[in-house]
Amino acid sequence: MTSTDTLMTSSARSCLAIVLAAGEGTRMKSGKPKVLHQVANCSMLGHVLATVTAAGATGAAVVIGPERDDVAKETQKSLPHARIFVQQDRLGTAHAVLSAREALEGKPDDVIIAFADTPLVLPETFAKLRAPLAEGAAVVAMGFEAKDPTGYGRLVMAGDQLLAIREHKDATEAERAITLCNGGLMAIRGDVALDLLSRVDNANAKGEYYLTDIVAIARKLGHRTAVAVVPEEEVHGVNDRAQLAAAERMIQERLRQAAMASGVTLVAPETVFFSHDTRLGRDVVVEPHVVFGPGVVVEDGAVIHSFSHLEGTRLSPGAGVGPFARLRPGALIGPKAKVGNFVEIKNTELGAGAKVSHLTYLGDASIGAEVNIGAGTITCNYDGFGKYRTEIGEGAFIGSNSSLVAPITIGKGAFVGSGSVITENIPDDALGLGRGRQTIKEGWATEFRAKAQAAKRK
Repeated sequence: MTSTDTLMTSSARSCLAIVLAAGEGTRMKSGKPKVLHQVANCSMLGHVLATVTAAGATGAAVVIGPERDDVAKETQKSLPHARIFVQQDRLGTAHAVLSAREALEGKPDDVIIAFADTPLVLPETFAKLRAPLAEGAAVVAMGFEAKDPTGYGRLVMAGDQLLAIREHKDATEAERAITLCNGGLMAIRGDVALDLLSRVDNANAKGEYYLTDIVAIARKLGHRTAVAVVPEEEVHGVNDRAQLAAAERMIQERLRQAAMASGVTLVAPETVFFSHDTRLGRDVVVEPHVVFGPGVVVEDGAVIHSFSHLEGTRLSPGAGVGPFARLRPGALIGPKAKVGNFVEIKNTELGAGAKVSHLTYLGDASIGAEVNIGAGTITCNYDGFGKYRTEIGEGAFIGSNSSLVAPITIGKGAFVGSGSVITENIPDDALGLGRGRQTIKEGWATEFRAKAQAAKRK
């Protein structure tokens, strides 16, 4: 069965995703909850909620810690229809899942348990985890072959049957030799979920209610249990900054490979950093050391030169950016427009074929087609209280080192003389000048040097 077949099969069944997000993550040494730390410019919680939705979850419950309004807000931002439940006391994973008892009482066909600090699981993997439930299994555990199994719960098997999941602290020496380990994520058939969870006790080394105990409980009740084995990378959990960096490295490699497979040229892939939502068209070329912030769309045939930073930006077909360009939110670059080196653009539409080649700031502006912006031009868009717009008509020419004091309109085909400070509107096809008249004083330099040298001798 292909991953597409698995997703289609899963979509025919109702599914509740319970996402556990109550951990504080003390090893992060952070003032914010672990699950709000970002990977590819999206919180780990946001990644997991997006993935369970893509995997066919018809409902979601997020379990958070007490007084965690920040986690609740991120949940609502990422998945507005998700229900939020509070785990008042941290007594283990089974206890956390039972915090969402009200959601479980709806008895969906499937229940999947996900962890908000495990952001690399793919939608197809969640679908693979659910698939045995449709075939009669009561519990499905996600497993992986660990390079180093130390610290992981072990999957105790008899042939192809899962007998139990044993936490490392509670495992025997023989069980600790097992390399098939628990990935944490789990799927439970909805009609038995509450019964199994309610039977979990805390008779273990840590005195906690382990979610993993439901495997042995299910077996004891005569239910079938199963394992879905996945690559170790996908179940990479994040508990500290080093693991966060490792997750970033893995997701960036995944994003780079996907970009190249879709027809994008990455000249030096390892130096390019994407956001989770970056969208690139065919025949886009990205040179080394480019960073994509959130909300970037690059259409076919655009070129992004080295050391450029883009965020909240759309590039039209054939546009060129950089090197050393910064495009901030609201930058819309028209077809075949050119944004050159050391140019910053914010909340500005640049028309087709327009050129902003170097050393320029454009903020809160509309630039018409085929406009030429000379080096050193700035739009003066902020007076300390409000932002104001600059409108430049198509075909206008802005001379170098000009300051355009908004609000202002420069007409079609108009010229602005180099070095001007423009404070009034310029009509179509007119020339605007705003600079002091040049004065020449013959012999001034000779006299100045003589006086300066005499003063120095004294």
